[in-house]
Amino acid sequence: MENWKKALLAGSAGASAILFLKGKPSAGLILAGVSLATLASEYPEKFAEFRENLPDYVDRGTSFLNVVSRAGERLAEAAERRGSGWYEALLRG
Repeated sequence: MENWKKALLAGSAGASAILFLKGKPSAGLILAGVSLATLASEYPEKFAEFRENLPDYVDRGTSFLNVVSRAGERLAEAAERRGSGWYEALLRG
């Protein structure tokens, strides 16, 4: 990768992170897009492969979120059954 591309990638990614942290998501999103476009121009075959596998990634993410959601529901049910005393004691530490 050429030096100017490395500088563009680092600068736009860093500025994007800073803008997101400062609460300016639209500007951060634009600079994140610049970073991704720079990477895509350097590694087009990897991005094509990623784009082909994207539905699998979404399915895996969805199933992971379902498992986490079910675990949260079970914890909430257990807290209701046992009362809130143990939960409050846990929060007080």
